Amino acid sequence: MQWTAVKSEETRVPDDLGIVGNSVEMQKIADVVRQVAPTDITVLITGESGVGKELVAKAIHAESSRSKKGLVTVNCGAIPEGIIESELFGHERGSFTGASDQRKGYFELADGGTIFLDEIGELPLAAQVKFLRILENGEYQRVGSSVPRKVNVRIIAATNKDLEHEMRQDRFRADLFYRLRSVNIHVPPLRERREDIPSLFRRFVEEISGRDGIKFGGISDGAIDVLRSYSWPGNVRELRNVVESMMVLQKGQSIDADAMRSYLKERKPVADERSLPVPAGRSVEQAERELILRALLDIKGNLMDLRSALLEHLRSGDAGAGSQEGLAVPAPQDQPSLSLEDMERKMIAEALERYKGNRRVAARVLNISERTLYRKIKQYGLA
Repeated sequence: MQWTAVKSEETRVPDDLGIVGNSVEMQKIADVVRQVAPTDITVLITGESGVGKELVAKAIHAESSRSKKGLVTVNCGAIPEGIIESELFGHERGSFTGASDQRKGYFELADGGTIFLDEIGELPLAAQVKFLRILENGEYQRVGSSVPRKVNVRIIAATNKDLEHEMRQDRFRADLFYRLRSVNIHVPPLRERREDIPSLFRRFVEEISGRDGIKFGGISDGAIDVLRSYSWPGNVRELRNVVESMMVLQKGQSIDADAMRSYLKERKPVADERSLPVPAGRSVEQAERELILRALLDIKGNLMDLRSALLEHLRSGDAGAGSQEGLAVPAPQDQPSLSLEDMERKMIAEALERYKGNRRVAARVLNISERTLYRKIKQYGLA
């Protein structure tokens, strides 16, 4: 394997933590991980989507005395609001429609070990109250029960949101925020620690080669420079995806600068809007509605271009043969205008129909959270 620039840089973060990087920032994170891991103190990990927050959580758990009990990972943003308390705290039989059996929640399953709550900023206010109780004294109640239960669990949380902003907007409890941030580990975006790129690249190549048996033909210094110069809006997750695509398609051929550019040219260096804090004065719902509207306008623009091309084709055909005279195609300006609500309802209905009612896939395609999709379905009577 030809590593050139990749080999020339010493990795200062020990591999036994599973954290890869040469930057001062990652070295500091590794030091904090070693300090907090042996304790049971609550840790809040912050950073943009894709920076590797779960990797830090795994490192903390692996270095702790709870490592033999396992790590339970929960994505709070992927659980519909109506069932999130049942998922976290469990429920009793008959506590709600469909609760045919007693069920343990994630906290109970993590008893004696560690629970990692990703996207903690998406936790509804009602669930935040119960979560705070567990943080304070380890007590919780299953849905449908008045009997308090005890749990012994280490809590690690993560978010890509600005929780202070969420707190000021009354979307996140102040007492929970201050309780959570006992130790705050901030993972910087990849564009702010570009010296980590060669080591991460090498790690991903080794993982993919070992997993899939794909030969790696080497990489030039120029190609590494191309990787360094890219903005990586998707952070470490995007870098891994690029490496995976490159190894599959290159089929053992070496990578030079031009080849590397070809894998990056279609990627627009813009930040993921869902990873950014919502500016003051705009609600999460407004922001997500704008995402839907933007997608609708893109689709509408494509349809307008297609219709214009069809009209032009028909006009040119009229001169040669009159076979198109009876075909009426409305001009773009003849189309009835739809309100934002109508356009939003139409797009959601079409996504649900296309994916046969799979709400998780539909939400991902629409670029909104599942919770927002459930709310919209109810609002527009699409259930």
